[in-house]
Amino acid sequence: MNKLIAEEMYYLMVLGRTFEYAAKEHYMKGNISGFLHLDIGQEALSVGAVKAFEKGDIFASYREHVIAMARGIEPKAVMAELFGKATGVSGGKGGSMHLFEPNAYFYGGDAIVGGHIPNAVGCAYARAYQQEEAGVMAIFGDGAANGGAFFESLNIAATHKLPLLFLCENNEYAIGTKITRAAPFREQAKKAEPFMPTYEVDGMDVEAVYEIISEVKKLIEMGHGPIFVEAFTCRYEGHSMSDANRYRSAQEMAHCKAKDPIERFKKSMLEKWQLTPQEIKTIEDRAQNTVEEAVHYAETSPEPDADTLFEHVFYEENRH
Repeated sequence: MNKLIAEEMYYLMVLGRTFEYAAKEHYMKGNISGFLHLDIGQEALSVGAVKAFEKGDIFASYREHVIAMARGIEPKAVMAELFGKATGVSGGKGGSMHLFEPNAYFYGGDAIVGGHIPNAVGCAYARAYQQEEAGVMAIFGDGAANGGAFFESLNIAATHKLPLLFLCENNEYAIGTKITRAAPFREQAKKAEPFMPTYEVDGMDVEAVYEIISEVKKLIEMGHGPIFVEAFTCRYEGHSMSDANRYRSAQEMAHCKAKDPIERFKKSMLEKWQLTPQEIKTIEDRAQNTVEEAVHYAETSPEPDADTLFEHVFYEENRH
């Protein structure tokens, strides 16, 4: 990591949080419909992992707004998609849970818990078959690690030594169910140990996330086969906007927010990377302005044409 990467990651983290609070506001106003899963509190993991992974394919679950923007998808295209507008990244037909951009090698927003993991395995198999250097990263929550498809994916990936990074964002809750009520242990990496090398990282520390993902990415590209990384993190909001988050105590939330990833990284930006308070404010103002522009773009964009309802229903051969 260097200073330029650190500055970009700080910007993306602040952008992500500002974006998510704006999305929450406009959901409450009725401008955003359907489900909305916010990434507030988990920005270090979303940004650090994507920036470190660089080339290759990324598969994500439905808590993917920040991941998509870190991948390079324009914030205004993401916000327009949340608003259901034609200018959205998925043409306004996917919404919050279905952001998808093949040009960015981003196949995010699978609404089925763990449903994207087998897809990532298939993509990694294709990468290996075509003898390409770049690998695949599948990002999923701890709840997905209880599904049958997850274990099948571990088995196939390990058997064929596929270039696949399994990244588990363990915030210890599958909707409102504590992980220890649904699994015999907190550390979900234990499930992968018989299949592949496993690593753990503090998911609230963006620099730690960046370093571990950079390290395992190199191993994958060298042909070492799949690797499992478990990042322990914390979401500040409920599972979705329909979740009041009442199952977590005030004490637990205070402990969670005491490790705030943005405040933690801001301290590092000032002390380690020697940015001035004014430079920090400039980055934060840039993020705020970008989100305001994204909201305006979404508000003023047109609705999808009714005829597009029947497009992309069945497979059409294309360059992807």
